[in-house]
Amino acid sequence: MEMVLTDNLKSLNLSHMLRQLEPQLRQAREQSLDYSDFLLSLTEIEMEGRAENRLKRRLREAKFPLLKTLETFNYQAAPGLDRRLLHQLAAGDYISQQRNVIFLGKSGTGKTHLATGLGVEACRQGITTRFVTGCALANELIEARQGHTLSRLLQRYARYGLLVLDELGYVPFAKEGAELLFQVLAERHERRSVIITSNLGFADWTQVFGEPTLTAALLDRLTHKAHIVTCDWESYRLKESLQGKNACTGKTVKAPRKTMRTKASGGSAPAPPEFNTLEATGEAGKEKAG
Repeated sequence: MEMVLTDNLKSLNLSHMLRQLEPQLRQAREQSLDYSDFLLSLTEIEMEGRAENRLKRRLREAKFPLLKTLETFNYQAAPGLDRRLLHQLAAGDYISQQRNVIFLGKSGTGKTHLATGLGVEACRQGITTRFVTGCALANELIEARQGHTLSRLLQRYARYGLLVLDELGYVPFAKEGAELLFQVLAERHERRSVIITSNLGFADWTQVFGEPTLTAALLDRLTHKAHIVTCDWESYRLKESLQGKNACTGKTVKAPRKTMRTKASGGSAPAPPEFNTLEATGEAGKEKAG
């Protein structure tokens, strides 16, 4: 009987039930479980196993460079982070509402970690996700146009439930790359969500996209009903480097003081007043972590 059952499970591709069949049969005999309880236990094992495999596949297809979660983020190093808002974002309502999330701040403040963590949460919720840097996406689009496969690539990026666009602002785009990237983001406007990380304030995005008119049109779409999180705390990577130097030399090395940000400061420039809120609509107030 058990051999026939094993063969049937193999034929039906119920691999998780097959692996747990022997211990489940033993448990059923020892605890005198009825048939329904035994079958329920086996089917739950199969469902849990398949859900785990789907999650692994979504994480693999998302192409995260490093698998970082919100649970492993160093919240002590980000005293200005609104953890209540982050908790709301982790629930994924912004995706069902087709809203964007934009993390602004200088390098080393954990923007990529937070964006990746939200991407992982989306994968856990069954949402197809794609992580890519702004530079890599622009190059991919240009190559697709040259290879006459641009239409297919645009359709693929339009279908992702969540697009995480990292490091927007670190490298200026050529005119062709900027226009193609605009096309991807415009296509997703009010249809699919985008998470963006950038080291530039909105006022300086023309440094990246070049054309002021295109930049203004892009910002208008991206910031519409968006959650905007300003990561204005000190770089924790810099702090770790200074602490390491201090440990090696035995000297006290202080982290640089936090200075007022201005437009002339490039990567640390603040957002214009109309965008310098957690949400472009001004719906969410900023609450410091306790």
